[in-house]
Amino acid sequence: MAGGGGRGGGGQGGPAVAGRGAGSPRTAVAASPCRPRRHPSPIDRFEAGRVRLASLAYRLLGSAADAEDAVQDAFLRWQAADRECIDVPEAWLTKVVTNLCLDRLRSAQARHERAAGDWLPEPLLDGDPMLGPADTFEQRESVSLAVLILMERLSPVERAAYVLREAFACSHAEIAGILDISESASQQHVHRARRRVAARRRGAGEVDPASARRIVEEFLAAATSGRTERLVALLTQDATAVSDGAGLSRRLLRYGTGERVASLVRAGFRPTPAKRRLAGGSPVFHIAPVNGSPAVIAVVKNRVVGAVVFAVDGGRIASLHGIAAAGRLARLDEAWRRREPAAPAVGAW
Repeated sequence: MAGGGGRGGGGQGGPAVAGRGAGSPRTAVAASPCRPRRHPSPIDRFEAGRVRLASLAYRLLGSAADAEDAVQDAFLRWQAADRECIDVPEAWLTKVVTNLCLDRLRSAQARHERAAGDWLPEPLLDGDPMLGPADTFEQRESVSLAVLILMERLSPVERAAYVLREAFACSHAEIAGILDISESASQQHVHRARRRVAARRRGAGEVDPASARRIVEEFLAAATSGRTERLVALLTQDATAVSDGAGLSRRLLRYGTGERVASLVRAGFRPTPAKRRLAGGSPVFHIAPVNGSPAVIAVVKNRVVGAVVFAVDGGRIASLHGIAAAGRLARLDEAWRRREPAAPAVGAW
């Protein structure tokens, strides 16, 4: 797992990986006798790449908590490694983190949880450094909730190859070095992953954020006012909804067709004493981007108690994912508490 660190450095936007920049000339600069050159400490070298490593791990695992664990495990290995034998620390660390994530994806517990259908990605508020590079459509799409869910259908190696290629623009030679496979195998894995993701992807391209937000604003207004017909009009006919049941269900709850989803949403947004008790008070509803998509965030006393993330296609809502399990909202809640307060889209029930 320690291989690949001696072959080149990385570009600025993505992981430093094997083969990138190998053999580039170096300019000799005379050191000043009054200013001795200070080499970064091993901890400084690691911390300089921590955010990049975390964004890679999050795309591979779909969980901020698991991504942080993988990066911390990589730090412990970095501390214990013979760093004199590591020519390019960024490449070495990229390979270590990738393989730690693959180990987690292959574990018996992860396979059971994800195969059983009781798993949703951990949502992150836009601006969270763990979302990583977002300069291109491919980078933004690779961290959307919809694509993170679609990547669950890929094998661990396919997922890693797809993420490294689409989100971090790695060459097939670089991916081969990270995954210990041939370049042709890397090409095949990426091709299969693209095909499988594209086959289930909704929409043909990127949606204008302002337009998507307006649609969600209309949807929230209709949901909280009980206008079911308007809800149906804002949904595609084959719209789907997935909910974690506020963490009270061991399996995800799934709903299909626009009418069924509209009925579910109307019931979900209807205030009751039981819902207030479950939430710990009367929530207010904000609209904010989560994983690059518009989302309704339910907040009680500045604490996030739920999030519904929407996918918009052709001017209508194609899918929504509701997450209310506290363990899945911890990082989003922390980010929410740090942001500037804003007026809610809908006041307290």
